[in-house]
Amino acid sequence: MFRMTWGKLAIFLTFATIDYMEILLSWLVSALAILVTAYVLPGVHIANILTALITAVALGVINSILKPILLLLTLPINILTLGLLTFVINALLVLLAAHIVPGFVVEGFWWALAFSIVLSIVNSFLGNLSK
Repeated sequence: MFRMTWGKLAIFLTFATIDYMEILLSWLVSALAILVTAYVLPGVHIANILTALITAVALGVINSILKPILLLLTLPINILTLGLLTFVINALLVLLAAHIVPGFVVEGFWWALAFSIVLSIVNSFLGNLSK
């Protein structure tokens, strides 16, 4: 028989309180940032809003799983280049997302690099507006 103690209940309630509205708002802001960035850059194309939503999920998953691993593996080179390798890693992850998501087209490495830089600026601006 499972007995719920106060300590276990406190741990359960700590992990059970997920703010789904905050996650949804963050997802929509990211998709809007992707749409704005694709509109600004002529080398990046988004087919429609649904593609932007899927791209936001794909970039979120790629950035949360692959990016820390790649940054850890390339840490010595990244230190030697004073962090500039991080831009290259971001561009490669954007190209990976473009390869995975149909309807999201990036015309080359330099457009992916520009996309990652402009996307971070737009996402930061829109994220500050949504709070």
